[in-house]
Amino acid sequence: MKVIAIASVGGHWVQLLRLLPAFEGMEVVFVSTVKSLSTTVSGNKFYYIPDASRWNKLKLLQTFFMALKIVQKEKPDVIITTGAAPGLLTLIAGKILGSKTIWIDSVANAEKLSLSGRIALRIADKTYTQWPDLAGHKIIYAGNILS
Repeated sequence: MKVIAIASVGGHWVQLLRLLPAFEGMEVVFVSTVKSLSTTVSGNKFYYIPDASRWNKLKLLQTFFMALKIVQKEKPDVIITTGAAPGLLTLIAGKILGSKTIWIDSVANAEKLSLSGRIALRIADKTYTQWPDLAGHKIIYAGNILS
């Protein structure tokens, strides 16, 4: 099984790396918004993707098309992300191209899902929260990555 694991720099990346044991025996391709993060996943294929946000629509388009190109090239079975916008854009690219998709909302979002998480809820095959109080229809609580 081939997995694309994508997250923005910072807490999103830390949370994604905490999932490494779940990827044992799989081919994992990592994607992030800082090129130097490739050293934290040495031995795995790594792609850089520009960071983007709702405040820069042109950058969102550029990031989406880069994500689409990566997904076309790698043909993953599953795409998993802990956020943020570049992860969401990669999930969208994956859905278009037939990959299964998983969104794990950041542990920082204790009151409600992030904006990207709320969009992912409509797109992703599975959407997870790290807070039991946020679980509900279509939002799954299965524990906290950082605990």
